[in-house]
Amino acid sequence: MTATASETLTGRQLFARIWKYSLRRVLFPICVLAPFAYFFPRLAIFYALCGAYDACRNRPVNAETLRRYFIGNGWGTWVLSPINILLDLLSLPYINKGVYRLADLPPAYQDEVTRVIRAANDADLVRQLEERSKQNQRTMFFFRWYGANTNTSPNVPAFHQPWKYVQTIGVSIFNRRISTSKHFGYLRASLRVLYNLNDMKDDSAYIVVGDTTSYWRDNKLFIFDDTLLHLSANDTEQPRYCLFVDIVRPTLFPHLMAGVLTVVRYLTQSFKFIYYKNWKIID
Repeated sequence: MTATASETLTGRQLFARIWKYSLRRVLFPICVLAPFAYFFPRLAIFYALCGAYDACRNRPVNAETLRRYFIGNGWGTWVLSPINILLDLLSLPYINKGVYRLADLPPAYQDEVTRVIRAANDADLVRQLEERSKQNQRTMFFFRWYGANTNTSPNVPAFHQPWKYVQTIGVSIFNRRISTSKHFGYLRASLRVLYNLNDMKDDSAYIVVGDTTSYWRDNKLFIFDDTLLHLSANDTEQPRYCLFVDIVRPTLFPHLMAGVLTVVRYLTQSFKFIYYKNWKIID
């Protein structure tokens, strides 16, 4: 997940971009995928089928989507595709809608999402975080990380109450004219809930998930499956402050799904800066 802004590439930056392009599109297929298919043909067929199902969940399904999924920044999602398919089965009868309205969630989920949004608004987070984030292109404050509270300033006691479904609570801040590239999340044990905390003045701040585009000026709340290809953009001249929440995916086995997220917490606690390498993380 990379940040983009209008800039002229230096010689070193241009070389790095060409090398990255060659690594993903040429060396990775030749040096990794081809030997894997040769030495482990049955496993390769299994992963090809899982990946095909997973990639085709995206809309539109075109050459760019398939390229990004199999030999671009979606390869980690591809590696986890068997686990994600199992999570899909464990979530039945709750079909994955991809993009959700609040009313699509079970009532208990709706209640927690509403309460965490109310707590964020009551805390006046935009004012409290403005000074600490204005020097960075993108800043992420974490108050809760996959079920565990973090000691973050400012302190918001309401974020630290017992939650049954809310797992991660943060605030993502995009400075002026900052966007992400198109990217995939990794694991479908949770849904991403975003709520824009400040009022945007035009349609230049938005999120795109597949063939759905939502503008923060019109709709402050957006809920989606982040393993779908998506990007977030703020092409305005004002910062964008977005409440960033992960909730347990609706399922008949919420404790099992929460257990998966607990495992994720232990595996990522020490190196979440890798995934958010283009962010200034404050937790």
